[in-house]
Amino acid sequence: MGKRMGRSTKQSFLHGALILLVAVAIVKVIGALFKIPLNLIITPVGMGYFSTAYNLYNPIFSLATAGFPIAIARLVSENYARGRFRDIRQIHKVSIPIFLTLGLLAFCLMFFGAKPYVSYATDRGDMNALPAIYLLSPAILFSSMVAIYRGYYEGLRNMYPTALSEVVEALFKLVLGLAGAYLVIQNGLNEYAASGTVYGIPVESVEYAKAAALPYAAAGAIFGVTVGSAFGFVFLWIYHKCNGDGITHEMLAGSPRPYPMKQTVVRLVRTAIPVALGALAVNLSSLVDTTFVQRRLRDIMSVHPEVLLQEYSGLLSEVVIQTDRVPTFLFGCYGNATTLFMLVPAITQAFGVSALPNVTTAWTTGDPKKIKNSIETVLRVVAMITIPAGLGLSVLSGPITQLLGYNEITGKILILLGLGAIFAATDTPINSMLQAVGRVDLPIKLLSVGLVIKVVLNYLLVGIPEINVMGAGIGTLVCYFFLTVFGLVLLCREAKIKLNWIGLFVKPFLSGGVCVLSAYLVQNYAAMLVDGRIATILALFVAVVVYGACMLWTRALQKSDILMLPKGQKIAKILENHGWIR
Repeated sequence: MGKRMGRSTKQSFLHGALILLVAVAIVKVIGALFKIPLNLIITPVGMGYFSTAYNLYNPIFSLATAGFPIAIARLVSENYARGRFRDIRQIHKVSIPIFLTLGLLAFCLMFFGAKPYVSYATDRGDMNALPAIYLLSPAILFSSMVAIYRGYYEGLRNMYPTALSEVVEALFKLVLGLAGAYLVIQNGLNEYAASGTVYGIPVESVEYAKAAALPYAAAGAIFGVTVGSAFGFVFLWIYHKCNGDGITHEMLAGSPRPYPMKQTVVRLVRTAIPVALGALAVNLSSLVDTTFVQRRLRDIMSVHPEVLLQEYSGLLSEVVIQTDRVPTFLFGCYGNATTLFMLVPAITQAFGVSALPNVTTAWTTGDPKKIKNSIETVLRVVAMITIPAGLGLSVLSGPITQLLGYNEITGKILILLGLGAIFAATDTPINSMLQAVGRVDLPIKLLSVGLVIKVVLNYLLVGIPEINVMGAGIGTLVCYFFLTVFGLVLLCREAKIKLNWIGLFVKPFLSGGVCVLSAYLVQNYAAMLVDGRIATILALFVAVVVYGACMLWTRALQKSDILMLPKGQKIAKILENHGWIR
């Protein structure tokens, strides 16, 4: 197995979460460097094709493999707490053929199901998303193999492999994705200048030439994503060969004989299936958006086109209107808003991943006080991040989207999705903790109901001409509000605990409200004196400072939270001396 890393790689909840948070921050910066220029290169229409490919990829990947990393992490953590180290090795061994088989099946489903899916989603009006989907489909296989190692190391409370592999993936996506999109556009324009055609299709002008190249440019961007997932797997494979898993020969010698391999496979599958269905339901949310939003917008363009054309007058180019790509353009704007919306759940996903082995260990030991403390720590830290971040996205939606180069439509959608981000980001760790306490079935049951709510609202509201694409934002907000509220109720019931609601949620909400109000005032007044983008950056900086001051003043942080951080003793002592924690 190569070198052994020893027990020093095992991290506490906040230490592990901090490692993943640093990785998320780096990945999101890289993602911004990818998505913002990409939007300028391929326009919202191209982003519509890009989002369509991703929204088909996510549920298929989830159905095939998403439950297994969580199942592996949970079973590995449980066996580690019981000293069954041979079982841990066996779990890793049996997961490889399972993931490889499921990855191949998922690849075939996406590749061969692409054409009928796009045909339905666009009502046979626009098949231009197909090249992107075809190029993205191999990523399912590579991502499946990546998931084996991530789930294994997360269960061992070693978050470094997951964090490092995510950064590797993002870097390849950035470099190759942007290069691919740019070169495809330039090649199409060069062909037009030489022959009046773009990839063999005659076009009338330079504007139409660029529009004709967009489907292939979106596929060029997707190429970077696929190559990134391949290199993410290569990195983890090399890491595992060189560093092993931290389980020593002495630990194996003292471990009892493992359960029969068949029993391990059955436990793994039984744990994974409900989790996979839950992950599928989450990603079906984006598939619902792709399917119903574009169809319903096309319905409006067939019956009441004047409503959309008048509402978004000046934001729709003549080429978009003449080529019948208004639904794709608006869906691309929604996709851009969703990208910003997903920033907040991406952060708390780190807490969910780190929380699962810690809450599982507490649950396995059966200590009620430890269970309550571990759950409250997760919820407290999550609320401290999600509430101000979501409120900030919503209240400053216009300035933020302008700062990032998106149009006004994206800003309007983000008002709703910013609020939705609070609940979507809180729901992720709640699901992880429900799985940790042995109720892997509850997230899928809740998500099934939430998905029905979203489908109904999307279909009804997006089809109303005056609401149009904003209806998808409303559906997302209501769906995640339902999931978070009922998820918390069920978590308290299953764990048999009563939460300190004021300390967990009221203090972060009040502090978040003060910081967002400060940012709003600063942005408005500063915009009169300096460039709007500078004013927005200044407002965001003020918001962070004000929020930190409010959290310290209300003593929302507890000493036990700080102690779980790297160098936590020193940090806690400083804060305690100033009376900022207790």
